[in-house]
Amino acid sequence: MRIPTRNGVGPSCVSLPAGPWSNVLDFLVDRMPDISREEWAERLAHQLVLNEAAEPVAATQPYTPHTKLYYYRHIANEPVLPDKASIVFEDDHLLVADKPHFMPVTPAGRYVQQSLLVQLKHLTGNDDLVPLHRIDRETAGLVMFGKRPQDRDAYHALFRDKEMHKVYHAVAAFRPELALPRVHSSRLVPGEPFFRTQEVPGEANSETRIRLLRVDGSRALYQLEPVSGKRHQLRVHMMALGLPLEGDLFYPAVLRGPDEDEDFSHPLQLLAHSVAFTDPVTGQGREFHSALQLRL
Repeated sequence: MRIPTRNGVGPSCVSLPAGPWSNVLDFLVDRMPDISREEWAERLAHQLVLNEAAEPVAATQPYTPHTKLYYYRHIANEPVLPDKASIVFEDDHLLVADKPHFMPVTPAGRYVQQSLLVQLKHLTGNDDLVPLHRIDRETAGLVMFGKRPQDRDAYHALFRDKEMHKVYHAVAAFRPELALPRVHSSRLVPGEPFFRTQEVPGEANSETRIRLLRVDGSRALYQLEPVSGKRHQLRVHMMALGLPLEGDLFYPAVLRGPDEDEDFSHPLQLLAHSVAFTDPVTGQGREFHSALQLRL
């Protein structure tokens, strides 16, 4: 049975293992202690925890191992982001949105209602919306969403088979001695801390085409075309060339962790500027451009 969306938020699922808990409330408090016992009790009282039949679960309901519970993420006093998302294009199959800096594509960390997906569900009334790809929370620009479950595999294949042409813009220092355009390839693996990526020796698994667009004194606007889609790929590749992006808090050094307070006045100067592809559902050639701009 499909568990319904509430207030634009899809349900999270937790499996119940064998254990010593006498009731559902004890289990939730023990396994997810970041949420207080009082808040879990309130969620249960407001029917925000469901069983596999999509029926509300009571706090005193006996614990039943090898079943599943569904609950809805909620952040008390959720911070409000300074900018809203906008819709660039929409038809019966596809939605393309412009995401501002600092906004996660899906609910994450301190942002649920402020996430791009939840905002778009509220705007469109479509609970079937699913992001077809992701960009970093710190990055602004275009994000594509599938509107119908039956179309998702076809759109996902565009990214998997590298048939989606993506162009990013970025602002970094100008290095006149650096020969451009160029292609930068390297092997990227998870780094330290956990939210960083690093280059290591070995067979390349990432590739970015880099071109200089405009120079303004000691700063420059670059065009980046990722052939692969590794986490933080563009940020790490530019850093490797001695061109860390303006506003980057993770590279080359961690200046502020992902859970610390935001500084909305200094966004990462990276923009998902355009996408071009042949629509697998309609057969039409598509090309979309962000209305947002970087600071240069």
